[in-house]
Amino acid sequence: MQDAFAYCAELVRVADRDRFLASLFAPAEQRAALHALYAFNVEVARVREAAREPLPGEIRLQWWRDVVSGERAEEARANPVACALLAVIERGQLAVTKLSALIDAHRFDLYDWPMAQLADLEAYVRNTTSALIAVAAQILAGVEAEAAEAVADPAGIAYAIAGLLRAFPLHAARRQLYVPIELLERHGVQPQDIFAGRSSAGLRAGLAELRNVARQHLLAAYPYVTALPREALPALLPVALVRPSLDRLERCDPFAPAEISPLRRQWLIWRAARNPTRIAG
Repeated sequence: MQDAFAYCAELVRVADRDRFLASLFAPAEQRAALHALYAFNVEVARVREAAREPLPGEIRLQWWRDVVSGERAEEARANPVACALLAVIERGQLAVTKLSALIDAHRFDLYDWPMAQLADLEAYVRNTTSALIAVAAQILAGVEAEAAEAVADPAGIAYAIAGLLRAFPLHAARRQLYVPIELLERHGVQPQDIFAGRSSAGLRAGLAELRNVARQHLLAAYPYVTALPREALPALLPVALVRPSLDRLERCDPFAPAEISPLRRQWLIWRAARNPTRIAG
């Protein structure tokens, strides 16, 4: 079992560096559960890359649904992430309903469906990024579901939008649109322009509007972040990267976003751990 948790920790270190760094500020006895949760998220979020076609992706997502519902216990033992995840579920540290909803939400990733409205994007994020924050806060400090969701909802939306804007060129190259169609149409942008890699004043205006949505959610998260028990804060530490990311994106071409350097990302997380007002402030 220790090998399974060690595998999860290494997977998160490589594939989700921000959450891995944040987890180092959690109590040592809670890190294994966080790593199992985050490794599960890595596996589900990258199903499109692994499967490449919708049908194999659907099969893989169904396998994970069966795992979290306890229907594949024997097979799960052969998969280190599934093995560690089930161990944490059995301890009562993970909400199975949230894990299942996260899997279902990632079905959107398998297809080239456009995100129709901002409300659709926010619903997608609530079941993915926001749910991950809420479950992590519950692992760390036993935060009640309602309180965890109150902070995770806006914080997760802000963090996810910043991430989607950084990944905008990748999504455009594979003809995926997470930027809502309603927002693009409001600025006279056609999906084909994006898929062709054509920047425009309308596209820049549309993405600026989406950045403002992220900033509004970050502002809404602030009072909830400061009210959380300090033990739960490692679940929120990656959110400290949102404002600096948005500031950089504001100065870049949509198809050539500037990344914050790994060293600076580490410093921003460390600073937020020392001063939690920096998380959403």
